[in-house]
Amino acid sequence: MELIVDLHIHSRYSRATSKDSNLEGLYRWGKIKGINIIGTGDFTHPAWFAEIQDKLEPAEPGLFKLRQDLAIAIDKTLPASIRKNLIRFALTVEISNIYSKNEKVRKLHNLVIMPSVKAVSQFNSALERIGNLKADGRPILGLDSKQLLTLTLDTDPSALFVPAHIWTPWFSMFGSKSGFNSIDEAFEELAPEIKAIETGLSSDPFMNWRIAELQKVTIISNSDAHSPQKLGREATILQSQVDYHDIINGIKTNDRRIVGTIEFFPQEGKYHYDGHRACNIRFSPKQTKNHQGLCPVCHQSLTVGVDNRVNELANLAEDYQPKRHKVVEYIIPLIEILAEMQEKTTAAKAVQTAYQKVILDLGNEFTILRKMPIIEIKDAGYEALAKAIVRMRQKEVHVEPGYDGVFGTIKLFTSNEERKKQLTEQIGLGWET
Repeated sequence: MELIVDLHIHSRYSRATSKDSNLEGLYRWGKIKGINIIGTGDFTHPAWFAEIQDKLEPAEPGLFKLRQDLAIAIDKTLPASIRKNLIRFALTVEISNIYSKNEKVRKLHNLVIMPSVKAVSQFNSALERIGNLKADGRPILGLDSKQLLTLTLDTDPSALFVPAHIWTPWFSMFGSKSGFNSIDEAFEELAPEIKAIETGLSSDPFMNWRIAELQKVTIISNSDAHSPQKLGREATILQSQVDYHDIINGIKTNDRRIVGTIEFFPQEGKYHYDGHRACNIRFSPKQTKNHQGLCPVCHQSLTVGVDNRVNELANLAEDYQPKRHKVVEYIIPLIEILAEMQEKTTAAKAVQTAYQKVILDLGNEFTILRKMPIIEIKDAGYEALAKAIVRMRQKEVHVEPGYDGVFGTIKLFTSNEERKKQLTEQIGLGWET
């Protein structure tokens, strides 16, 4: 069956996360979004791991489900249109590795997925001897990423180790500020054990395929969500059994079980272009080169973004596309589409009410954005929304790239274009929250 998988998320025990980032919140929003397999995140944190063991129970091999009493209570609050969506959890964590290698400080984030509570317990016991696991859901360890990979595989060979958001300037394998120039440089003789990489919000698979060595690994995408509402900003599509080992083996081999990825438009990522946030400077790679890499306002070094860094390491032309490749789908979150249509923020009550009403009438968000026939959306009374989704699916968007920690903007309409009728006409209330 088709599975939508989002393995990189964070709990409320990580810094800068929502208090709603608990298992109930992840379950609820997984159903709203239409995601099937959700990472727990943060399993190294003792309090969160205890919560995982209390609130989750074994389901299919290597996967877990929310405790029945909790699931039933949440399902009662959801529209019938989404109650039956399958939700399973996989045991995951992101670890921040900060260490010195080849006379340079390296800062890499790595995603680890484990198949069992037993394996997690063993893994955590080993890490407790290295650093403080209580301080943050994403622990910071003075451990070489290669050593973390070794520990992961020694704990359980069926575990998966994935370099996270590999282009982010400050904390990633290929980051311009503290990364490496190749997988071999980062992991040496263990480089063949890197079976997959994560794109991050500021890159997409086509950008990654320009690097020859990345054509040899699986490209996955995840949300890196810090609140349940952000689940599925990016995700991976698989055609596999509901089984940890089938999912992970699909990722490790990049076989037909990997259908493709669901992507942010990469320009919306907050490190796509170069720039200097403090001086409100956003540059393309060409502009950065023309300014010798310096901010024209403060004359300090610009933060080199993903687009520029990909160009630096790429073996292949900017317009390169493999003759055969996995599916790449671009989405704009439904709440952002509705906000633009109403010329309001996503937090506006009218937009939130509209979002609830659309889910109530049409079903989960991914089905609406990705698969639902446009005529069905129109026939349900959402003609303006249908036109907006057509634009999104056809990539008819207007872009202002993100830079130096500032998210970019993706718009479906230009400011001088006639706005369609407001979605809120006779909309009524959504379901109870």
